[in-house]
Amino acid sequence: MTAPGTQTAWAQDRAHLLHPYTDFATFADEGSHVIGRAEGVHVIDAEGKQLLDGIAGLWCVNIGHGREEMAETIAKQVMDMQYYNPFGHSTNVPAAQLGAKLAELAPAGLNRVFYTCGGSTANDAAVRLGHYFFDMKGQHRKKKIISRQNGYHGATYVAASLTGIHGTKYGFDRIGEDFISHVSEANLYAKPEGWSDGDYCDYLVREFEARIQQLGPDNVAAFIAEPIMGAGGVLVAPEGYHKRMYEVCKAHDMLYIADEVVTGFGRLGEWFSSEALFGYTPDILVCAKGLTSGYIPLGATMISDEIYGTIARPQCEGGIFSMGFTYFGHPVACAAALKNIEIIEREGILNHVRGIGPYFQDSAQSLLNLPIVGDVRGSHLMLGIDLVSDKASKAPIELTEQAAAKVFQGCMERGAIVRPVGDRIILSPPLIISKDQCDELIGAVAGSVQDFIASQE
Repeated sequence: MTAPGTQTAWAQDRAHLLHPYTDFATFADEGSHVIGRAEGVHVIDAEGKQLLDGIAGLWCVNIGHGREEMAETIAKQVMDMQYYNPFGHSTNVPAAQLGAKLAELAPAGLNRVFYTCGGSTANDAAVRLGHYFFDMKGQHRKKKIISRQNGYHGATYVAASLTGIHGTKYGFDRIGEDFISHVSEANLYAKPEGWSDGDYCDYLVREFEARIQQLGPDNVAAFIAEPIMGAGGVLVAPEGYHKRMYEVCKAHDMLYIADEVVTGFGRLGEWFSSEALFGYTPDILVCAKGLTSGYIPLGATMISDEIYGTIARPQCEGGIFSMGFTYFGHPVACAAALKNIEIIEREGILNHVRGIGPYFQDSAQSLLNLPIVGDVRGSHLMLGIDLVSDKASKAPIELTEQAAAKVFQGCMERGAIVRPVGDRIILSPPLIISKDQCDELIGAVAGSVQDFIASQE
């Protein structure tokens, strides 16, 4: 049954909204899929069809949809105080409390928080703070940032330039090419034949060192990386990679920026994965998404005590730190984040992910029995599936065949939402998913891939 107002909403959306990643070839005819409600691990569209949310909104609905206590917390904070000017020496209770909580959860030494409105702005802030840090040290040439091919860091102008997924840049002007460069992603599936994981790791570290030398160590400010690449294909680096890249940064007086927008707040079974799973403590840690489980937009850029100690000195007589957002430390968003963290702690969601994650990954390995599935990889509740035309050569499915898009449609028909990205399928369900729901999600992918294969015969 179609919900009242659905057709009107569809028409209004089609007439007025410019969606992220719109496919203009089809949008004018098809419009948008209207979602009406959400509860637990499911969303319900305006036609009343229930769909297992296999991508947690967009990597973010960690505690699941429709939590009443989240709504109650948000409503209470609105009535207490929905907003006040955060500039200068003014604060609010939720922002202060959340700052203390984030410092408690983050790796040691990351005790200062700069709030933003999301992951893109938090990554922009990380770059600007890094530049400011070196300027305050008198190292004015240290401006260059090294990112990675296929890394995703956002859609604001600088964050989009940090991003190494070049398909996101077609037709757009590019900025930052004078100070942003990219090195290879860590893609074990694409490593040269005959190389061990260790050989491949050695190569990536050598390439990084060579790029620093090419740019000039006195010119390079930072390296930015996701612990596990998200939108770039759920790429898991070889063991020891991040720690070694961190050590190279320290050898050249560079900052290591960990983009934990996707991996933070439990997706890998830890509050943050940099130190806990990969053995390094970043100088700057960026988070968003799971910080509020998508209930309200909020991002945060956490900086080390060393960085704060340098930038906290007035840059001139009467000088101030002239950087900030109108909605910095928004009390409603910070209250939502505090309640979200409380739920994760109270319900033992991190422990749940540590248990369900291996089950999810093991179950997904069955997809490798399908003739067009070349690789299945990930960790805990992050999963990437490569579709190939030939397993031996690892040649990807031709985009003209739209295999991933057709698998997506097949999953929708089976009551599950997955994310097609090029020739890949990505899964990142809410952290509260059960074993039966994992089976349902993997089963939907398997059945949809089989249907695609049959359609090509």
